[in-house]
Parts: sequence; structure tokens; C-alpha cells
Amino acid sequence: MADITIYLGNKNYSSWSLRPWLALKQTGAPFEEVVIPLYQADSAAALRRISPSGKVPALRHGEVLVWESLAICEYLAEAFPEAGLWPADREARAMARAVSAEMHAGFAALRQNLPMDLSRHKPQPECVAKAAADIDRVTTIWRDCRRRVGDAGGSGDFLFGGFCIADAMFAPVVARFRSYGVTLDPVSAAYADAVWNWPAMREWAAAAEAEPWIIRFDAVDENK
Repeated sequence: MADITIYLGNKNYSSWSLRPWLALKQTGAPFEEVVIPLYQADSAAALRRISPSGKVPALRHGEVLVWESLAICEYLAEAFPEAGLWPADREARAMARAVSAEMHAGFAALRQNLPMDLSRHKPQPECVAKAAADIDRVTTIWRDCRRRVGDAGGSGDFLFGGFCIADAMFAPVVARFRSYGVTLDPVSAAYADAVWNWPAMREWAAAAEAEPWIIRFDAVDENK
């Protein structure tokens, strides 16, 4: 039995669950996962049993319980320093933390109009237009981070070269952009492709495709 258990929402929809799951995969540590389907009759009771916030994700590592996506990622960075979940360079690490926190706290229009739905495969220009300012900010962040990697002589296809927490934080945005048909500049498109084709992301997407549950986001809150 693994010493680590991560509790997740539906993989098609739970952007907050995807983020720490990707970080946990990057550690290479064995773990068990428990998916709690959201918006079912027994969902609230099930969530309260595993998380004091009554939401997913939550991580149990031995006797330690951590809830909330970014807090889980930070915990994993400390528990598994060899995984390199933050950049080694102090300046890059500060920037990675800043853009991760910005993603965590902002982009309300993007969340409202482009909720994560990996089962969606049809462009939605009206939704994209409502989130245009947020999309512009996201792609500006991506270009700035990729430019910094190049200027520093680094390598790797992710925001700071190798995969880190910042990439986990933006991975659901990559999924959203694909689902809703967002047109990207060449630098942002290359980065989005790198995230989408990362083996852990493909594993998550395959599991999402096999899920039986359907959620209609015109009637629910995506922030789970």
C-alpha cells in the first residue's frame, strides 16, 4: 500500500485536481488515487470525509494531510526536492512562484467562460472572446518565461526549461485552449503542445476519456 494518497475530482473537469496530480507524477513516488465524482448525491459527504475544506484535491502523506492545489504542490516540492518542482536558479524560482500564484488567484473570466472540459472538442468563439484579456495575459506569461529560458541559455520545452510547478498550474489552461479552439502565437502553441504531449498529461487525458460522468457547466461552479 502506497504511503501517499491523492483525492481527485472528475478528470474531465477538475482543473484543480490536475495540477497537484501532475506535480506528484513528477516526483516519481508511488501513490494511490481516489476519484470522487463531483455533483452527485453523495459527493458533499464524501468530500467532507477526506478534506476539511470539503473540496478536492487533497493529499495524504502518512499522517500529513494537505488540501488546496498550490499548497499540495509546495508540500511535494519540499518532500521530494530531487524532483526539481521549482527551478534551481533563485531568480527563475521567484518568477515561477509569481506566475503560479497569479494563475492560482486570477483569471476569473477564463475560468467562467472556458471551464475545463476535456470531452469538449468544438471551437467556441463566443466564449473565447469573453476571455480575451485573460488569454492575452496567459500567453504573455508563457512568452516571457520561454524568452527567459532562451536568454539564460537553458534547454527544455517547458516554462523554465524542465517541468515544474508553474507548468502544472498552467496545464489545465492548455486543455481549455484545445477544447475551445483558442488560436495561439507560435511560441505559446509550441509550449502548449509540449504540455499536452507530456506523458503524464496524456495519461490523465486517457483516464478522463474513459470516465462515465457528465457535468453541465452552465449550472455549476467550476472552481472545484
